[in-house]
Amino acid sequence: MSQREFEEAVAMATGESLAVIQRCGFSVADPLEVNCDPEPRRPLVFDWHRMSAAEWPAC
Repeated sequence: MSQREFEEAVAMATGESLAVIQRCGFSVADPLEVNCDPEPRRPLVFDWHRMSAAEWPAC
């Protein structure tokens, strides 16, 4: 499936225009690439007592 075909399928499934889908930057993920998360998930629970203050996440 080409990028264009993929974008057209997403546009059809969502009801959005092709231009909107292209601006969103949708792409097919490679199932063999396990370290490709453009927005890594943060832990849902953070144990403040196990980390030093320097390691605390920025708010």
